[in-house]
Amino acid sequence: MTASTRTPRSRRSWGALLVTTAAVTGIGASAVSTPAEAGGPPPAHQRDSVQTELDALVTESGFPGVLAVVRDEHGLRDYTAGVGDLATGAPVPVNGQVRIASNTKTFTATVVLQLVGEGRVDLDAPVETYLPGLVRGAGGDGREITVRQLLQHTSGLPDYDDVLITDYIAAQHRYVEPRQLLDIALPRPALFAPGTSWEYSNTNYIVAGLLVQAVTGRPIGEEITTRIITPLGLDDTYWPHEGEQELRGEHPHGYYRTHPDEPWADVTVQDPSFGWAAGQLVSTPRDMLDFSTALVDGDLLSPELLVQMETTVPAPTATPRGNESYGLGLQTFTLSCGGTAWTHGGDIPGAETRSAVTTDGRGAFVAVTALPTELQGVTDVEDAVDAALCG
Repeated sequence: MTASTRTPRSRRSWGALLVTTAAVTGIGASAVSTPAEAGGPPPAHQRDSVQTELDALVTESGFPGVLAVVRDEHGLRDYTAGVGDLATGAPVPVNGQVRIASNTKTFTATVVLQLVGEGRVDLDAPVETYLPGLVRGAGGDGREITVRQLLQHTSGLPDYDDVLITDYIAAQHRYVEPRQLLDIALPRPALFAPGTSWEYSNTNYIVAGLLVQAVTGRPIGEEITTRIITPLGLDDTYWPHEGEQELRGEHPHGYYRTHPDEPWADVTVQDPSFGWAAGQLVSTPRDMLDFSTALVDGDLLSPELLVQMETTVPAPTATPRGNESYGLGLQTFTLSCGGTAWTHGGDIPGAETRSAVTTDGRGAFVAVTALPTELQGVTDVEDAVDAALCG
């Protein structure tokens, strides 16, 4: 599929920061196979189809670099394309660390659901029960919004990100507190009355993170670490410390620009506090695939709570597919080859990430090292995920 035939996508966050991309130079590509868990190596044409899709994200869409992992009946395979550092031409590191942005929401939702299982949170209780007096303003009232509606994006709370960052380069190293994010969001008009519609809003998960802290008495990053990251052995996944701006492990550089005629700005070093419980985590393709698989397999939640997480409402603006739905920090992903996978995604200056896992053990995670645009000719990262699972 050429760039001109691809359909532009709606954005779930960072709408005001989307910019036009153009092809970059210094393109390279590689696929690294790992020992197959079962079934032997895949046919060469299947390996090539995945690599071809990833190469197109560089040659047709202009992303500087791509890194991915795929798991199917043939085992686990790592992929890269493009370059990891435009200044030096260094290759994209296999399974390198990236900022996973809104994929953090799935971690946060999982912690909230674990607290539900412990009898410490009620999904259908108002936010006011746990955060008295906090959510007030034109944007919404915590006495009328339930915990479920926060996790499901049906609260009507307005977003804050397009207000906070109108000039990303100027705000790249700015530190903000979670309650400052609410101070930005809550004076804005509510998107709709709670429970009457769906709209993606990072503000929901800022409130959810504060709720976790109020109930447990511990930081949300610590709860995510002790409840999910450590038990699953996600050794390359971490919650950045307050003020921590550099990535700890081997990683590709992340890039941003406001106009296609401008040079790429390296935004690898940045303060992720504006994402907090909605988007602060750092991870790798393999760790993300392991987390998503463990979640869908029921390793983190009881069967009853997993059913709650996977109970969805229509989410018409979540994707140009137009037929997806959203649960509690988890979204459907309709496969072109039939069936439905589970997904989330993340967008932050310097990276976009998309994944999908199925209940039969297949999965893929793809990261590109700059934000895409909504304009015609953009290669859809989700197409690459779909191609990885559908061959």
